[in-house]
Amino acid sequence: MKKEQKRKILFYGILAGALIESGAAERIAEAIMNKLGAKRCLIAITLATWVLTAVGVFGDVACITVAPIALQMAKRAGYHKMGVLMAQLGAVRAGNVMSPNPNAIAAAEAFNLPLTSIIAVGIIPAVTALIVTSLLAKRLSMRGTEITEADIGGEAAQHKDLPPLWAALSGPVVTIAILLLRPIAGITIDPLIALPVGGIVGAIAMGKARDMGHYFNAGLAKMSGVAMLLVGTGALSGIISNSGLKDVIISFIETLGLPGFMLAPISGMLMGAATASATAGTTLASQIFGPTVVASGVTPLAAAAMTHASCFVFDGLPHGSFFHVSAGGVNMEISERLKLLGYEAINGLAMMAVSTLVFGVLKLAG
Repeated sequence: MKKEQKRKILFYGILAGALIESGAAERIAEAIMNKLGAKRCLIAITLATWVLTAVGVFGDVACITVAPIALQMAKRAGYHKMGVLMAQLGAVRAGNVMSPNPNAIAAAEAFNLPLTSIIAVGIIPAVTALIVTSLLAKRLSMRGTEITEADIGGEAAQHKDLPPLWAALSGPVVTIAILLLRPIAGITIDPLIALPVGGIVGAIAMGKARDMGHYFNAGLAKMSGVAMLLVGTGALSGIISNSGLKDVIISFIETLGLPGFMLAPISGMLMGAATASATAGTTLASQIFGPTVVASGVTPLAAAAMTHASCFVFDGLPHGSFFHVSAGGVNMEISERLKLLGYEAINGLAMMAVSTLVFGVLKLAG
């Protein structure tokens, strides 16, 4: 993996650390869910989890942050756990595909594209994911185990003093504004600058400049694990590149008579399933199959869009951490969590299909 990519991922941790450790993430989620109320709790859960992930919170942390208040609201509405968790699972994917997170950074680096371009092409599959998630969560709202008092008790309902909403949003807003200077004004500012600046501004706006060192250390500690994961992913990339697997997949696509651009979504889906991680899956698919996709006549942006979106089809399988963390957030048994895998795949396939249609068939990304 390129050193530049590792640096960007680590600097992403500065923004994420400020959001998570300061209580900003919880403040944003609380504001959204209180505004919509218990009657629209599934929509509120979906939107809250999506917003947190889209502004830079890790998917597993977003689920854990939203879960306590989500369970309280869902219990009042009479909903069950499967609907609550499905709302979160789909929203994490909708947020991840259009945020400045490690998988977006991996796609940007592999295809030599601005991070803002990867975020922009993720908006269409993100909207698709939100719509499909809302439908699936509603369908599952009365399935699975009921929410008990034990699920919503304890310290979940209590938290430290949270910052004002405007201050909680300041960090992500500043980061996105800086990144948008390139397409809007032609001013290029590297994410290595934009990401930590957002974290610093957010800490200052929340009146917690003294805790900035703690926030940064916490964020960097979280991302160091991701960076190490991707070092291993780089080794796996070399193994697959020098094995016959790549040729087998390409030959399979040619045998079926599929167009060359189909290699992007298929490789993304397979690598996401193999690693049970959108970050590792995007990295592998982009590095191993990306050059072949581009050589077939597909633009780098279209190839990146299809590869990235397709990694979310099977990225939540049980051999990955997100499967277990998401289940733990709502106190769900593993046997029940397994029943959601098919619905997650439907959500991911919808993202993959719309991305392939828009950027592969219609070629709307130049």
